[in-house]
Amino acid sequence: MEELAALLEHTNRSVFLTGKAGTGKTTFLNNFVKKTRKKHIIVAPTGIAAINAGGVTIHSLFAIPSRTFVPTTEPVDPNLAMNINELFPHFKYRKEKLDLFREIELIIIDEVSMLRADLLDMMDHSLRRVRRNQLPFGGVQLLLVGDLYQLPPVVRYYSELILSNYYETP
Repeated sequence: MEELAALLEHTNRSVFLTGKAGTGKTTFLNNFVKKTRKKHIIVAPTGIAAINAGGVTIHSLFAIPSRTFVPTTEPVDPNLAMNINELFPHFKYRKEKLDLFREIELIIIDEVSMLRADLLDMMDHSLRRVRRNQLPFGGVQLLLVGDLYQLPPVVRYYSELILSNYYETP
């Protein structure tokens, strides 16, 4: 695990940390957060996961609406989803949050198995726009933590139908 900590600390490479329950993902995360010098924030897809990880929900940090997002500029039924153009007005952040997004070096996403593809895309759009940087996630390093064999994302039937036009899986 020391190699992983060094990789995260001394590079900008994003990492997916996975393993079965009880393999030490949370222990690694807690130890890394105590030692890192990088400006970081911990987020999770749900409130319980965010509390357990010592972070906040992705929706609250990024001020993302709970509607389904589709990665297109083509018109979509606003009762079912929102497109890129409808998403951008939600990225009007206060100065403190703009400063945070522009200074952040690492975003840790815990319980990534519950993260819907469209939510990850909304984070990407937000960071690229706010940081004025077209690299993935505006150049911010990600640490994705979770076991994909655990809880899947919660997706309503109609959302799954819409998302299936843009994503292989939710």
